[in-house]
Amino acid sequence: MTLSACASTSTPHAQSPQQATVSTPQALSEPYSPPTSSFQPNVAERPIKGGDSVSGRSTFHLTDGRLAPWLDSWAQEVSITKELPLEFVQQHLQAAQYNASAARLMAPSKGRVKRSWITYRERFVDPIRINAGVKFWQQNQGILNEVEQTYGVPASIIVAIIGVETIYGRYTGDFKVLDALATLGFSYPDDSRPERGALFRDQLADLLVLDYQGKIKISEAYGSYAGAMGLPQFMPGSIKRFAVDYTQKGYVDLYRSIPDITASVANFLRVHGWQPGLPSFVKASLPKDPASLVTGGLQPTLSWQQLSQAGAHSTVEPLPTWLRTTKLGVINLVDEPSQNVQYRIATPNFYALTHYNRSYFYATSVVDLAAELERNVKAAH
Repeated sequence: MTLSACASTSTPHAQSPQQATVSTPQALSEPYSPPTSSFQPNVAERPIKGGDSVSGRSTFHLTDGRLAPWLDSWAQEVSITKELPLEFVQQHLQAAQYNASAARLMAPSKGRVKRSWITYRERFVDPIRINAGVKFWQQNQGILNEVEQTYGVPASIIVAIIGVETIYGRYTGDFKVLDALATLGFSYPDDSRPERGALFRDQLADLLVLDYQGKIKISEAYGSYAGAMGLPQFMPGSIKRFAVDYTQKGYVDLYRSIPDITASVANFLRVHGWQPGLPSFVKASLPKDPASLVTGGLQPTLSWQQLSQAGAHSTVEPLPTWLRTTKLGVINLVDEPSQNVQYRIATPNFYALTHYNRSYFYATSVVDLAAELERNVKAAH
């Protein structure tokens, strides 16, 4: 698992009953370059190798208020690696508190939970999100059209992601981001996954950098139990690398600025491979044995020639030119309670969505919600 825009604990799942399509802008011929107003990663940035995570460790400080030696050691490495004043890092870490709720919510489930695509889809492609999404789209149509033209990402997809993440700002999280990241970075509730703690420590370091640069006030940063912030639920690393100050005011506001929110989502997708002009799924009949073509991965590996040789048939005539040259993948959406599996043929745009959340269920729900939103917006006109 990687921490991209939002923090996800999901593993790849996928599929849906009918082929959902969304309108797309005319394909852009030039290669994409992130806008100058977005934060760019420091290519010379060195990884932080220090620090560790111990499940249940609930104290970060000594009795006199100083940092515990193991935490002070990490603070010193962050200071050197990120070029931050040591006192600045120590001061913020002295304010960090263990959050038992964050640890509990991140803890692995006891026993195996049956995967249900139907239940998952009903949770996110629901009347509440559809109605709120149509209203959000109508109220912000001007900036959504502008962002769509600028980035080549359909407004429907942008609106759907914000709906799935926070229902348009209704639920952005009430956890102190500093506490959540410190808890998961140094007290991750599964000692068999030390890499997870390291990922959250990296996010904590990015949070400190953002505060030092004046991009975020740590004392005012609230978000999910995993440390994701704002309407689009960006992790600190994604804010640092992909968020866009669209109105060029000097900082990114992912809570109140619709231009920043929508442009940041679009920029994230473009950087992660979204191709203007492509649908997310191919309109086609599937081979007789689609399961044999499912890799479970997060990159498309198949050509249309391979799929057609396996028995897939396009339902669009003539065959789109892009289909002959674009890598594709077959995804499976498993519903264990009903013992059903639905399959779809996915394009690179579907896989771009999995960078936001590494779940086939998530990415497909975004596409399906986008289709419902677009249908309802058109009907309202």
